[in-house]
Amino acid sequence: MLEEVERWLSTRSWSVTDRPLHQILAAKQRTGQSVSVVLPALNEEETVGDIVAIIRHDLMQQVPLVDEIVVVDSGSTDRTSEVAAAAGARVVHRDDILPRIPTVPGKGEVLWRSLLVTSGDIVCFIDADLKEFSSDFVSGIVGPLLTDPGVDLVKAMYDRPLAGAAGQGGRVTELMARPLLNMHWPQLAGFVQPLGGEYAARRSLLEQLPFPVGYGVELGMLVDALHLVGLDALAQVDVGVRKHRHQDGQALGRMSAAIYRTAQLRLARGHLIRPSLTQFERGEDGFEPRTFSVDTEERPPMAEIAEYASRKVA
Repeated sequence: MLEEVERWLSTRSWSVTDRPLHQILAAKQRTGQSVSVVLPALNEEETVGDIVAIIRHDLMQQVPLVDEIVVVDSGSTDRTSEVAAAAGARVVHRDDILPRIPTVPGKGEVLWRSLLVTSGDIVCFIDADLKEFSSDFVSGIVGPLLTDPGVDLVKAMYDRPLAGAAGQGGRVTELMARPLLNMHWPQLAGFVQPLGGEYAARRSLLEQLPFPVGYGVELGMLVDALHLVGLDALAQVDVGVRKHRHQDGQALGRMSAAIYRTAQLRLARGHLIRPSLTQFERGEDGFEPRTFSVDTEERPPMAEIAEYASRKVA
């Protein structure tokens, strides 16, 4: 490990207990910064309501840490929107945000558009499929941004159990993202969960970053933030254990392809010759190929979007 990373781990890697809630609240009051929580959601009616309700109770009603909770629904066919609204979130549908630019499927697309419908100086992203959710996930990663002006982006780190076995989740992280980062961006080798969906950042940083529209958004954001603000402006906080729905192997393969493509563009700023991935499933006549396109689109920095610029002026 690089000497720089070892130093970073000792100075920018914390536990949620390092910043008591009263200290975070005092910093928020002192600095006057506002906090938005965004949940990108697609067919998450079973979990989204509990997450929203816990954040509202713990961090809005009990203490005034969070200023708004926005659920961005990216086309759910279940009751995600209704459940989220009933729990107290403001629900916005992806297609209603910036309608002049046609939407494409993908998590990064939703996160990018969320900047237009939130107002917080700090934006905190939380995946909507978490089980046994704790508000520590929010306060833990927002805390350093409120208390330390030198920090611009904070990722949550946690254990990810799989089928009851500790540390076995995060298969795409271990097989794809971690090797890529260690080989090509070794300064980022200290991140425990580089692909984790729980992270917070200053709006002033997010609006300058391009957003890969799909699963490559987390890796792309880390790499681009490193180049834009440097390693010492990035941090991570241990929030315990993350339990969520795990995807099957083929879905993970498609995620890996999108992440590799994101890395490849940042290495060469070129284009894949064949932006697709063929996988195989056993059918009645043997193994049958299934070919999926790999996300090949990125959204520009939000600061370059006219509607966003005019909103800031207004």
